[in-house]
Amino acid sequence: MQTHDAKRVEIIIEAPLEHRLTDAIIDAGVTGFTILPVLGGSGRSGQWSRDGQVSVAGGMVAVVCIVRPDRVDGLLDAAFKVVERHIGVVSVTDCKVLRAERF
Repeated sequence: MQTHDAKRVEIIIEAPLEHRLTDAIIDAGVTGFTILPVLGGSGRSGQWSRDGQVSVAGGMVAVVCIVRPDRVDGLLDAAFKVVERHIGVVSVTDCKVLRAERF
């Protein structure tokens, strides 16, 4: 089966910023993404968990996009404008997709 090169961009950000981030992603021309809840983790501030929080406002979400390589710079520019002043992690990895026309 033939595969095609793509980029997987994963952005972990505070839950209250989810809509600002997805609006910026859509404005950058990326219409496909998946949003996942983040249950906990560890970083510069130490370990944290969503357990015991009264609302999701203190939690994090992961927004995952798979795009063609030529679209990654625009996506990253848009995402960074939202993430730069807040808690968040942005990662980019190479991946392969089966149906390139969907990206």
